[in-house]
Amino acid sequence: MADEPAKIILGDTAISAIERTPGRRWFGPSKDRHRVLTHCEDCGAQLQGHWCGQCGQAAVDYRRSFRHVVADVLDSFLNWDSKFFATIALLIFKPWRLTNEFLAGKRVCYVNPLRLYLLASILFFFAVNYGAKDLRFQPGKLGPKDRAELEADLKKGDLPPAAREQLEALLQESPSPSSSPQSTSPLPATNVPSPPPPPESDKQRQEYGKIGERPFVVFDEAKSTTPFERWIEARAKEKMGEHGTKMGLFIATLFSNLPYMMLCCIPLFAFVLKVLYIRRHIFYIDHLIYALHTHTFAYVGTMLIVLSTIGLNRTAPGPIAGWIIALLWIAFVVQIFLSIRRVYRQGWFISIFKFFFGGFVYLIVLVVALAVTFFVTIALP
Repeated sequence: MADEPAKIILGDTAISAIERTPGRRWFGPSKDRHRVLTHCEDCGAQLQGHWCGQCGQAAVDYRRSFRHVVADVLDSFLNWDSKFFATIALLIFKPWRLTNEFLAGKRVCYVNPLRLYLLASILFFFAVNYGAKDLRFQPGKLGPKDRAELEADLKKGDLPPAAREQLEALLQESPSPSSSPQSTSPLPATNVPSPPPPPESDKQRQEYGKIGERPFVVFDEAKSTTPFERWIEARAKEKMGEHGTKMGLFIATLFSNLPYMMLCCIPLFAFVLKVLYIRRHIFYIDHLIYALHTHTFAYVGTMLIVLSTIGLNRTAPGPIAGWIIALLWIAFVVQIFLSIRRVYRQGWFISIFKFFFGGFVYLIVLVVALAVTFFVTIALP
């Protein structure tokens, strides 16, 4: 048996390797699947718990079945244990308590706010992109120039699969300019007269065509007054198509940039809170923790309400489903208001004032951020 100094220096892994029987293979099946480590495998220090007191490495033996390794990886990334479920429960029912507990120093019992936000953000925007991929923006009949432009984009080969599918569907669904009206089957004759079309001027008819055949987006052909306007017009035509033929692709790209926009808006929301409660002398990091929890609650609450709406519309009668959905949204807003009041601990009147005023200011921030994201989506290649 090895002595204690050698065991400390070499660690449990080396000692177990030395003391193996000669006929046993290194990677053969082992019966000792739950070997308890007494010394750190990194620095050799004696372990007093699950973590090494010298280097901080966890006392985990990875030479075991693959399912245990996968469970450890998931646990380190998601904290998929009682900590995760306790955090989610407080986030949904008492979001203010989750913030107060974390700021009070009870951080081991709950998931880190940034990690929790990133997980909720990934799920939320994945659902948004999944729901928005079926959106179709029909530009009407494609002209020869528009169809040639779309076919040239398809031949480039650098488009993502979702964008390629949208362009192919647009080419298939839009009628070809070579197709004549006589080739289509005539509609059955009816005695009901069709409503007269709205009056239109000769200039509109000459520039844009008939109402049913007008393009989705039309850019002004007049020359722009500044180089910046001409550059914006050129980028918009390239991104959306001259007649709006790429509008669906542009909207999908804009949606894919929304997670980055919201991640940048969280520090701005914390700054708004810092200004609202500047006389309370609260650290900015405390406002940032509350901002992360609030946005995470907004993502999770919105997803739960949307899922409830889908289920209620399929099972419950219309009026009952409508009332329940309205109550869910009211409870959603009330939870955010109660979190502000119970985290910052002010009276009802001042809390209501700061809730609406801060919400209005943050709404302006979101509108400006959305406009910037729209501009960046057009400007970037």
